[in-house]
Amino acid sequence: MIELEGVPELIDPVMVAAFEGWNDAGDAASTAVAHLDREWKGEVFAALDAEDYYDFQVNRPTIWLDGGVRKITWPTTRLSVVRVGGEKPRDLVLVRGIEPSMRWRSFCNELLGFAHELGVEMVVILGALLGDTPHTRPVPVSGVTSDPDLARTMDLEETRYEGPTGIVGILQEACTHAGVPAVSLWAAVPHYVSQPPNPKATLALLNRLEDLIGLRIPLGELPEDARAWQLGVDQLAAEDSEVAEYVQTLEEARDTAELPEASGEAIAREFERYLRRRDVGPGQGPGGHATESGDISYLRETPGGRTRPPRPPRPETEGEPGPGTPSANGPGGRGDDADGSGTSRDGSGDSPGGSGGSAAQDPPGDSPED
Repeated sequence: MIELEGVPELIDPVMVAAFEGWNDAGDAASTAVAHLDREWKGEVFAALDAEDYYDFQVNRPTIWLDGGVRKITWPTTRLSVVRVGGEKPRDLVLVRGIEPSMRWRSFCNELLGFAHELGVEMVVILGALLGDTPHTRPVPVSGVTSDPDLARTMDLEETRYEGPTGIVGILQEACTHAGVPAVSLWAAVPHYVSQPPNPKATLALLNRLEDLIGLRIPLGELPEDARAWQLGVDQLAAEDSEVAEYVQTLEEARDTAELPEASGEAIAREFERYLRRRDVGPGQGPGGHATESGDISYLRETPGGRTRPPRPPRPETEGEPGPGTPSANGPGGRGDDADGSGTSRDGSGDSPGGSGGSAAQDPPGDSPED
């Protein structure tokens, strides 16, 4: 373990993780965590030792110049922390990295060690897969878990998947066996436009995460980027009659499957989102703020092991959100259209993103396990 900074004391922390690679179609998941880190000015406090988990012939280091001095950036997984302000502040532990090449069990154990030390209450892992979903419709996002109690209390889908998996599925199962509540959120990316970036899928993941953990997330320029992305794909599809016909077929199939979703429950969810985003107290910026000053003490470059910090006292009167408290949607989840609104259900049973898939991503049934 490479210690970049000391471990802070956190308030009601939730760990949010995403990994580049097999489980990150269109870079949607890793970009979502990068967005949180950027908007809330995350403070990196640790990184996993690249030598332990990465094949540098697969994920090569990069060399760059810093004021004329050559430096190397090694592929790794970093952990940062942000504090979201407001009446009930809480912390997020952000985990962003690359799917490891080896020693997956040790990799997950290291992350779980941090989760234990920091008092993490829940782990949310973001993923994205390729699916038969049209780019013109809201992005299907599914929430799945291996914990029957968590599935029931948070209205999530309990996974029944069997087959090959990625680090998202392995980490979720490791959390479950360790007694740490864990949820995976999966966005379905159109397989015919899979190249990154995909801001529409990133936006959908962030909106679903917002519902799950009960925090307002500042979206910045993502809604506009999503609209521009969809417009660009519209133009490309219009230039090819076969692609346009195929997209129309996907639209018809999707609309038929989602007729039941035009319900009072779906409308109520969108109205609640509108009220949350409208209700910002005086002096509070969108989504709160990250702690950047002396509110959290950091220890830099500690050569030895970690010091386990005392867990902060759990507030008795603030009504802190527990695993069953934040609002969550049912199987298939909510998706977001290009402007961040819209609701969808993929209606595909175990598959969070609808049918389809790719050898480069989890097969369509994989994500419920992840």
